[in-house]
Amino acid sequence: MLITQTPLRISIAGGGCDLPDYYSQRGGYVVSTAIDKFIYVIVKARYDDKIYVDYSKKEIVDSIDEIQHDLVREAARLTGMPPGFEVAMMADIPSEGSGLGSSSSLTVGLLNAFYQYQGEQVGPERLAQEACKIEIEILGRPIGKQDQYIAAYGGLCAFEFRIDGSVGVERIAIPPAAKRRFGSNILLFFTNIVRQASSILTEQREKIISTIEAHDQIKALAFQTREALYAGNFDEIGEILHRNWELKKQLASGVTNSEIDSMYEAAIRGGASGGKISGAGGGGFLMTYCRRSNQDNLREALSNYREMPFMLESHGSKVMFNQERYSWK
Repeated sequence: MLITQTPLRISIAGGGCDLPDYYSQRGGYVVSTAIDKFIYVIVKARYDDKIYVDYSKKEIVDSIDEIQHDLVREAARLTGMPPGFEVAMMADIPSEGSGLGSSSSLTVGLLNAFYQYQGEQVGPERLAQEACKIEIEILGRPIGKQDQYIAAYGGLCAFEFRIDGSVGVERIAIPPAAKRRFGSNILLFFTNIVRQASSILTEQREKIISTIEAHDQIKALAFQTREALYAGNFDEIGEILHRNWELKKQLASGVTNSEIDSMYEAAIRGGASGGKISGAGGGGFLMTYCRRSNQDNLREALSNYREMPFMLESHGSKVMFNQERYSWK
């Protein structure tokens, strides 16, 4: 039996600039961090040659091609999994529509689990590249690359998405105490709205040409975020989040709605200096920046919304448990 743990993420600045339609023209740049909320994948051998897949439903099939869960099917195909295994998936939070990169974290976690199950240790770059291949190329999902990379690498990172499709990874190395101080000023509140990101991202991709200036400005904010983090000017991040949110609302019609707008206004009145919906928008979690001295007021202002406590996570996808047993095969 083998268990992998793969982190979810929050994108601080630059989201949307990791879409191929944008970075293939202008190059993209995103600052993102892993958080200590995880997707778990459990894989174990079976005595027979059946394949069991356990999630919100249970599948029992004879071959990989019959698996209905598309991420499991394609990860098993790509890694060359032999028949006769059971795979189960669990998450720290309800993952669908969270805006925290759960599908990409699951894809990275599946790849890591399936490779390790077969005795192959794969590094974060390959895990990220192959997760992108599955989600973007094979399944045709209208998403970017940042989620797969932060899930594989973990930590607080800046990603450069180059015109040629390659990705530069920079771990933003700030002192641990400063990193904790920064993380303590970021708060997440659930909007009470679960949404599918695909329609928002599809519209965003279709409107890239008309919104390219907004994307350029969002990319510039990601560079400013990197500089603010290295300089220790963490309060500047709140202002950057606010400007990022104003620009993000221009990218697609479904990014916000009246309930989200009211929630955001309440957060600002409560003492947050900025924030934005994590992920594509339309629901999931509102990420806010708020000094600790104002956080009680913020929690009171958003008392109708559940807060999700979290800490920044240093590690990417990793094996938590691996017990080899005698093989029946």
